Amino acid sequence: MLKRQVAVFTGKGEVKMVTQKLPELKENEVRIKVHASLISPGTEIFHILKFRTTPDLKMADTVFGYANAGEIIKVKGEVKGLKPGMRVAAMGGIGAHHANYANVPVNMVVPIPDNVSYEQAVYACLGATSLQAVRRTGPELGEYGLVLGLGIVGNLAAQLAQLSGARVIGWEGVASRMKIAKQCGIRHFVNFKTQNSVEETQKFTAPYGADFAIFAFGGEATAAFESVKSCMKVSADTHIMGRIVLVGGCHINVGGGAFSGNLDIRAASRTGAGYKDPEYEYGRDYPAGFVQFTTQRNLREIVQLIAEKRLIVDPMTTHCLPLKEVGKAADLLIDHPDKAMGIVLKMSHQD
Repeated sequence: MLKRQVAVFTGKGEVKMVTQKLPELKENEVRIKVHASLISPGTEIFHILKFRTTPDLKMADTVFGYANAGEIIKVKGEVKGLKPGMRVAAMGGIGAHHANYANVPVNMVVPIPDNVSYEQAVYACLGATSLQAVRRTGPELGEYGLVLGLGIVGNLAAQLAQLSGARVIGWEGVASRMKIAKQCGIRHFVNFKTQNSVEETQKFTAPYGADFAIFAFGGEATAAFESVKSCMKVSADTHIMGRIVLVGGCHINVGGGAFSGNLDIRAASRTGAGYKDPEYEYGRDYPAGFVQFTTQRNLREIVQLIAEKRLIVDPMTTHCLPLKEVGKAADLLIDHPDKAMGIVLKMSHQD
């Protein structure tokens, strides 16, 4: 019986590595010998905290993780040219777990070039999330935009918006994240805890005002929304205009009519078309003429931008820890968000 090491969290929010049976390979899946995985400091830590703060929840140990990278060692069914020996990035809750071996559906896997390391490739999933948000935002050359929150998703969204030709300013309250943002080529940001972010943003966007804002953080965001409205462009008839895109798990209260002017408020969900559609994940493609940017295409684009050194991810990796220390990794993200952001788990193998 083949076994693997994998990260789980319990109904009490305990995070640990366990050894379990490696699932059988299904049709249209590839088996990956995983070398690295990335913990999501948003979604995954949110779920762990939920169980820690709600002790009455009853739940068996749950395998988690949805972003890893490694080499293919086995395939089954129609895998579209993927083959053993290929270096790949993988994503998705079905199989791309924090584990030393993973079975992943074909459309959730993309090859990575030789000049992209496994530790870089694990950012493909959250990169695709950011790319979907930027596609929903639709920045244009010469526009001005805000990105609220410079964690992994916000940092990548700001970089991608800059690559689209927009001039971007970030809002962040954690000094280490601003330092990382600077290392990633984000040229303008304000510390909303110590600076007047509205005033600084109005100066940055003068004389036009902001064309868009991306909310890349969780929790209550109505106060931030009201501040952002003061930074947006205004038409001659005094209406606020522009696009507000919610990619983080935040909540805002929106007033109708003149309270919100003519703002376009949009959500950006996940990594693009296809994720969470089992038929797509296991190989069925959407018509290219109608669905241009699928999850797999977004993954490929992120990997290519990393390879071209146009998207910078290395500074975001604050820690590399062995899988057996996944509990320590979770505690770092929960207790020390000022010191930990991108935590990459490294895998060991018996063969």
